[in-house]
Amino acid sequence: MKKYEFFKIEGGNINRFRRHCPKCGPAVFLADHKDRFSCGKCGYTEYKGGVKPPRPPKVFRVKPVEKPTEVKKEEPKETPKEETKKTATKERK
Repeated sequence: MKKYEFFKIEGGNINRFRRHCPKCGPAVFLADHKDRFSCGKCGYTEYKGGVKPPRPPKVFRVKPVEKPTEVKKEEPKETPKEETKKTATKERK
């Protein structure tokens, strides 16, 4: 709707068709939703019926945990240089 459709001037009187925002002032009108009135400028909200409707509980989806597979640990292989050092020390003893 255009802003001029929110009010009508008759004989020096202004008839407003929508409510105005109490925070922003009479220049800003509240949007009329199914269950609430809300201001698009500051976010002010009034609920119809006076009570804020309860929010549905959040549902968290958990991925199934996969069983870890057993990993065989291999001992690091010795390099040929290390082997010669070990054999040389064994021979000296």
